[in-house]
Amino acid sequence: MDNRRRTLIKNIACAGISATACIKAPYVFARQRPVTLRVLGTHVTLQESLRQRAMHDLGIDLQFSPGGSAAVLQQASMRPQSFDLYEQWSNSIQVLWRSGAIQPIDKKRIRYWDEINNLTKTGKLTTDARVGFGDAPFKLLHVQKKRTLGPDHTGQISFLPYVHNVDSFGYNTDVIPAGEDYLTESWGWLLDEQYRGKVAIVNAPTIGLFDLALALQAKGLHTFDDVGSLRKDELDAMFNTLIALKQAGHFNGFWTSVPESVDYMRSGRTIIQSMFSPGITQLNGEGIPARFAAPKEGYRGWHGVMCLSSATEGRHRDAAYEYMNWWLSGWPGAFIARQGYYISNPARSADYLSDAEWDYWYGGEPAQTDLKGTDGQIVVKRGQRRTGGSYQKRFSNVAVWNSVMPTYEYSLQKWYEFISS
Repeated sequence: MDNRRRTLIKNIACAGISATACIKAPYVFARQRPVTLRVLGTHVTLQESLRQRAMHDLGIDLQFSPGGSAAVLQQASMRPQSFDLYEQWSNSIQVLWRSGAIQPIDKKRIRYWDEINNLTKTGKLTTDARVGFGDAPFKLLHVQKKRTLGPDHTGQISFLPYVHNVDSFGYNTDVIPAGEDYLTESWGWLLDEQYRGKVAIVNAPTIGLFDLALALQAKGLHTFDDVGSLRKDELDAMFNTLIALKQAGHFNGFWTSVPESVDYMRSGRTIIQSMFSPGITQLNGEGIPARFAAPKEGYRGWHGVMCLSSATEGRHRDAAYEYMNWWLSGWPGAFIARQGYYISNPARSADYLSDAEWDYWYGGEPAQTDLKGTDGQIVVKRGQRRTGGSYQKRFSNVAVWNSVMPTYEYSLQKWYEFISS
């Protein structure tokens, strides 16, 4: 691709950012006497390659503690002294904030704040994008005057905007013929009788619940006034149907981590299931033809959050800010792009991606060459196009965000009744 086209794509990614903010320059953090920073989160971002690179760049010791979504959220909300930084998704913010487990982040200490694009700041990358139901991240970002969370910009934020993506489901195209983006692929496929016994769902009530709600609605089995905020009567009806399906053998399992989801499909235990992008790229790297659907009903959106423990102070807090700034410094954003994820200030990561990588992962263009994933294996073959299209196209089609609903506690009860039925 010529420089003019690449510049155009970068300008799109920088929509809403001042021109000076898009100047790309690597930043080397000043080294200090090492401290050990404890980071609690999931396998999505707590990867050894990232840990080693951050320790090298920052001169700090990092202790990563990855786990399943529900388990790490429970630990963080109950024991803030057990971590310094928490990395998960925006649906965890309400729980963490209400429990007092996290402290406000000083926006002035976020070095690249002006580069962060409008997805988190206003809810839209393009003017005609739909925001989607549920907890759109911009609604939870800023700490308001009365210590609530809201969209009005202040000097304090509840989380660092960084990694994000849209999720749907994955399926094995050796078994299920490949569908078409936004036209034939549907959340309803998760409930098709022909896939009975070969379906899995992510075991996370603030995530998997919405996969199933979208599937039920797509199949015409239930309708919801607001799929991001289900009432108790809607949850009752929904789970009555799901429990009947489970008892009839429709669901094969409920996975709790990306490695487990990969094992499910690799082994043939499933042919269609809730999936996250790294699982798809890993399967593709192993030669398994897994496809990430672009449902006609829209995606389930998620936004990574990096939160500062309420118990972290002093030099550990200083180190935490260094680590947060490192995540927006360029290299990390390029690294996670190779597993299908986006970063909140993409222009800074562009210099760490080849033209072919930028065009495929952000631009939605056909791959000009074979592309490698984070593990060095080829995950994209030349000529392939990313399902769902460009960054802007995908985030213009969010049906619902991972959310903590007003009926959260009741939904937990119903969820566990379902998976144990």
